[in-house]
Amino acid sequence: MSTELIERILTLTGKRRRLVRDRYLFHQGDPAKSVYVVEDGLIELARYQLDGSPIVLQRAVRRTVLAEASVYSEAYHCDAIVRSPSVLFEVPKKRFLDQLRKDEEFSDIWASHLAKEVQSARYRSEILSRRTVAERLNGWLAWKGGGRPEKGKRKAIAEQIGVSPEALYRELAKRRFK
Repeated sequence: MSTELIERILTLTGKRRRLVRDRYLFHQGDPAKSVYVVEDGLIELARYQLDGSPIVLQRAVRRTVLAEASVYSEAYHCDAIVRSPSVLFEVPKKRFLDQLRKDEEFSDIWASHLAKEVQSARYRSEILSRRTVAERLNGWLAWKGGGRPEKGKRKAIAEQIGVSPEALYRELAKRRFK
């Protein structure tokens, strides 16, 4: 996430909100009226399949813009679920769009952020299309520049590549990533 983008958003007129765990910030179909920066906590964007199981579209953590595509939508296309106590900075969408129109530098920073998010989404999609844990891990390692996955983040990596933590741990053990 661009530090410069976050800093610029935080200078806009907005308000801070504190949210408790297991609440919804918004639901699919609600009017998209705000732009949010997660200042602390974890909020997931989820869309539900016909069988009721969720597809997590975003895990927004500290200093992350939440649901940035909603800036260009009338309504949210998913639910936002607070997964840990969170603090958000909320800017009215109209104010955000006005700032984009009048501030070319801010607009360029925003466009760069959106381009990077598209690249990340495409990479994640490619990783998830791979069949085996080994292939998915190889894709993730290539995306992140190789190296040893950090021990405290391995469960999150398993979620990102769509495998169980146990399957990831077995694959890492084969590679002697202990």
